[in-house]
Amino acid sequence: MVRLTCLILWLLTSAANALTFEEVKRHHVSTEAYLYDRNGEVIHQMRVDMKARRLPWVALTDLSPKVVETIVRAEDKRFFEHAGVDWLALGDAAWDGIRGKPRGASTLSMQVAAMLNADLKLRGGRRTLGQKWDQIKAARDLEKTWSKRQILEAYLNLSTFRGEVQGVAAATQAIFRKHPNGLNESEALLLAALLRGPNAQPPMVAKRACMLVRASNPKHACAGIETLAMDSLTPVPNIMPSVALAPHVARQLLSSAVREVRSTLDGGLQGYATEAARRTLRELSVQNVADAAVLVVDNASGEVLAYVGNAAGNDRSRFVDGIRAARQAGSTLKPFLYELVLEKHLLTAASLLEDSPVNLVTPGGLYVPQNYDKDFHGLVSVRNALSSSMNVPAVRVLTLLGPDAFVDRLRALGFDHVNRDGDYYGYSLALGSAEVTLWELVNAYRTLANAGRRSPLTFVLGAKLKGDKVLERASSWIVTDILADPLARSLSFGLDTPLNPRYWAAVKTGTSKDMRDNWCVGLSARYTVGVWVGNFDGSSMWDVSGVTGAAPLWQDVMNYLHHTHTNGKPQPPPGVEQVAVIFEGDLEPTRMEWFLTGTAETYIATKPRSAQRARIVYPAPGQIIAVDPDIPEDQQRVLFQASAQVAGGAWRLDEQVFGDGSDILAWEPQVGRHVLSLHQADGNELDRVEFQVRGVKARKQQTRTVQ
Repeated sequence: MVRLTCLILWLLTSAANALTFEEVKRHHVSTEAYLYDRNGEVIHQMRVDMKARRLPWVALTDLSPKVVETIVRAEDKRFFEHAGVDWLALGDAAWDGIRGKPRGASTLSMQVAAMLNADLKLRGGRRTLGQKWDQIKAARDLEKTWSKRQILEAYLNLSTFRGEVQGVAAATQAIFRKHPNGLNESEALLLAALLRGPNAQPPMVAKRACMLVRASNPKHACAGIETLAMDSLTPVPNIMPSVALAPHVARQLLSSAVREVRSTLDGGLQGYATEAARRTLRELSVQNVADAAVLVVDNASGEVLAYVGNAAGNDRSRFVDGIRAARQAGSTLKPFLYELVLEKHLLTAASLLEDSPVNLVTPGGLYVPQNYDKDFHGLVSVRNALSSSMNVPAVRVLTLLGPDAFVDRLRALGFDHVNRDGDYYGYSLALGSAEVTLWELVNAYRTLANAGRRSPLTFVLGAKLKGDKVLERASSWIVTDILADPLARSLSFGLDTPLNPRYWAAVKTGTSKDMRDNWCVGLSARYTVGVWVGNFDGSSMWDVSGVTGAAPLWQDVMNYLHHTHTNGKPQPPPGVEQVAVIFEGDLEPTRMEWFLTGTAETYIATKPRSAQRARIVYPAPGQIIAVDPDIPEDQQRVLFQASAQVAGGAWRLDEQVFGDGSDILAWEPQVGRHVLSLHQADGNELDRVEFQVRGVKARKQQTRTVQ
């Protein structure tokens, strides 16, 4: 007895060496991470810790008074009267234990002390006697340095209420879908009952809650509490994000190590773009369109202002990011093809291209490009061909450059998914057979807006990113001028389209094979906006074009961006000049046209391209040609074909002249490796390819001209 008295006196007089309240509060880490927009507003909440579920610490003043009052009454009714230990309750508990009815008598202070000290945790469902005395001592020490309100606040934030849910803020969100300052008396009773048995079945929790309320109000009806318990506690507790506007960006930027990020996104724009995309999907659902993505960037800084990776956001594909997914580009690559041919001075914006049926022999067989409307327009200027997105002229342009040169340019622009050589894509590359992402496309169009300088896109606010010159400034400006020309576009699209907003904008649409992907990417002086619509599962849309699919959404977002400020037309840079152009035979109306300095023409004649632009079309570089053993050798021929006639020029095979450069030659194949070259009349070489013939050796070599 003397020994027990001495122990109690020691417990009552010893000083505490515990954590301070501020330290405990500071070390309380939410399991949620938060993405902020450029203005400091939360735009996405995401769980990053799977071991528990907590929300940020909540102050006692932010709790419903009913919650505080009910929990204190249920757990420690003399909390504000004792100094950490309720000796009356301990005595009652000891007597009940002697009678075989063990129960706890831990005060709120004792419970908080146990939460802060791992040595005081329950072992095998009960604390040892030594642990109990240590808990009493720790509670006394805690009361000497913490206020009652601090202890109560810590208790409510550290307690486990149900399953993995810790803290009153998380509990009220997970169970009642409410903030902790909005709970009523019945909800507060359920929370108090859960503290005694966090994982108890709903009927048992309701029974405990009813016992609590009857102790203070015997006439209180329990029917409502029982119903509330079944409705609230039967589902698995889950905290719904308070805001979820940018899930794909959140997954890129947030983690257990990075809990808060202030991004470049604009919350208002992000919300508007998301809703506009969902509205578009509702309108296009009858045409089998289920998914959409929108990306908005600032031209000058490269800051991403809106990132809607998946507008549908359903369980079927909610993790798919339409901005990073690679899809066939369609006609959206054409501006970069035309920029390259202008830059090399092979064509001008007034040069004529033939929009007529063409059959191109390729290593994979005969390639016969068609226009979207299955119609042909004869001779058209580069301006009209690009702005009206004609396919055959684009293929003819690619024959001037060669697929390899275009592949190199696309890679320089950041199209990392264009990772094969030109032979792999062939001439269909002009029509967007390569796969690209919306992220890559938007930044490439932004490069046009920035006078040919490319820099990365960023989510880092105020980042200073170095840019590299990829495109020529003057030719880039001419291409954007063409893409902003509604009259040139009207040949294919008409004048009343979403591509013609009330402000200056350069825009291009694209549709991939079988209507699987629909794009619209365009820029104003300040912004670049890219839109993709289609189906993540790869199924085809029904009768959806760029003008009817992605373009209305593009215009909707662009209009939102420009509703509060004006958007002027970019001024012409050095290196361009504008002159009046007359077309022979009134092929196109006389107009003022932009040229690179030194390339201007005032009269455009309807004559063939010059020999200097000729390239070998077939065979392709590195092509392997197989001799067919089932066909008589003297009936087999390989056609040597150029992109244009070379008057007075010559074909050379293995350095031997054997045909006129103005003709297509038919050659009886000979097994082995060969070099074919095309030369001008003065002997200068225009193009050269190496190819190989495999199979049974032919008897002799023959050459003849095909008329």
